[in-house]
Amino acid sequence: MTDAKDDLNAYTFAETTGAPGAPLVFTFHGTGGSEAQFHDFPRQILPGAHVISARGDVSEMGALRYFRRKAEGVYDMEDLDRRTTRMAAFVAAHKARLGAGRVIGLGYSNGANIMAAVAFRHPELFTDMALLHALIPWTPDPQPGLAGTRVLLSAGERDPICPKPQTQALIDWFGAQGADVTTQWHPGGHEIAQPEVDALARFLAG
Repeated sequence: MTDAKDDLNAYTFAETTGAPGAPLVFTFHGTGGSEAQFHDFPRQILPGAHVISARGDVSEMGALRYFRRKAEGVYDMEDLDRRTTRMAAFVAAHKARLGAGRVIGLGYSNGANIMAAVAFRHPELFTDMALLHALIPWTPDPQPGLAGTRVLLSAGERDPICPKPQTQALIDWFGAQGADVTTQWHPGGHEIAQPEVDALARFLAG
């Protein structure tokens, strides 16, 4: 069992201090990214926000990730389970340390996947979640604790990594839990397109 200090330092992370009472934003990068990938973006929309960005600690041929996979779209579920527990403890420890009322998660691709896995198990950690190009290749158990949580799901209609039917299934699942769901599609693939950036800015502005 870890103590609070261990949980706070479970990952290498970037942190930008915000104003007292400001929203707390956690950002989670995509495969091959780093803690710098989205770290500066939230404060462009929420200038006083406190931002924490964790670096994935799994290397896939040199590309950083948050959990292992066996192939494209095939996750190592045992590893995902362990790392979900670790990430949830990290988020909870920093949330408790800062005492923020509004806690936003922003994740892209692999980062969206680990954030979603955390929320499936610990719905109380985030008040708002922006999931960009998430791929959840299973049907999560019902989670009534997500009722009222603001969720933005964005994706490409021709994304070869996150097929549209699986994205739609995730959208429908969040809706069935009573989450306040916003969606944003663009006609391309796995890249983040301008309509998503615009939707994300509106979402963060709340």
